[in-house]
Amino acid sequence: MDFAEIGRFFEEHDCYSILTHKSPDGDTLGAGFALCAYLRSMGKKANVLNGEGFPSRYSFMYEGYEPQDFEEKCVVAVDIADTRLLGSGLAQYAEPGKIDLCIDHHISNKYYAKQSYVDGEASAACLILYELFKELGRPISDLIAKCLYTGIATDTGCFKYENTTPKAHIAASELIQYDIGFSIINREMFDIKSKGRIAAEKLVMDSMEFLCGDKCAVIVMTTEMMDRCGIEPAEFEGMASIPLSVEGIKIGITIKQRHENVYKLSVRTTEELDASRFCRQFGGGGHIRAAGCEIQGTLEEVKDKVAEAVMGLGL
Repeated sequence: MDFAEIGRFFEEHDCYSILTHKSPDGDTLGAGFALCAYLRSMGKKANVLNGEGFPSRYSFMYEGYEPQDFEEKCVVAVDIADTRLLGSGLAQYAEPGKIDLCIDHHISNKYYAKQSYVDGEASAACLILYELFKELGRPISDLIAKCLYTGIATDTGCFKYENTTPKAHIAASELIQYDIGFSIINREMFDIKSKGRIAAEKLVMDSMEFLCGDKCAVIVMTTEMMDRCGIEPAEFEGMASIPLSVEGIKIGITIKQRHENVYKLSVRTTEELDASRFCRQFGGGGHIRAAGCEIQGTLEEVKDKVAEAVMGLGL
């Protein structure tokens, strides 16, 4: 689809459920709530869904949001490359034919929706939506601008990751002209840490192991560690960047326990390696420099699988 076709799609449909991915981040929630507000401004009915709920650290995006009562007629997924990322809470939408439209920026998108708009060069799903809204011509509110800015800022690491493009900077420069409090957003997203988060960082630092002549760093977050710190899962966002911050590291891997014998890998790489390709061998994917997957097994089994895969890189 192109933007004009998406515009006609929005005009022709109503009663939208907007899906966001499990372990929700700033981009999927920013895209979800921005699109919801935009559709409601068109006189449409729309709700945002997440199988794990909305983390409190993003409450500024959904303050005042109230779910509407309607019979669902159209389903849109935002920032979701694969239906497996819906999680168990939205598993009913993983069946073929359930999702009408997907708007995404992951090169690993599985094209599971009936119709898709995927731009693998876009810094964030929120950047796609901003460019879409601009082309469609309907005014956007301060709330929509706040959601879009948050998604772009968080997915680019406050504009320092390699996926940051001139378009991302241009969009940010235009969005901060709205009343969004961008400096507050950036402080909340990147600078403020709870005492529990600090404690968690200490634990994962202590867990760090090095492979392949200190070219790979691996950290671990178990549910026991998370419980000990007493913080909600959303506060662990951003920890995947810790391993790659070590001098000389070319691939950083974060192993985060989701359930018993189920672990999520978050992989970050320098320009020499493709994180998405690394994760695809475990059924995952994502971006060239940032990707993820899930592996089943005990922690030691997972670590062994990771070590074997890293050794295969020939670092």
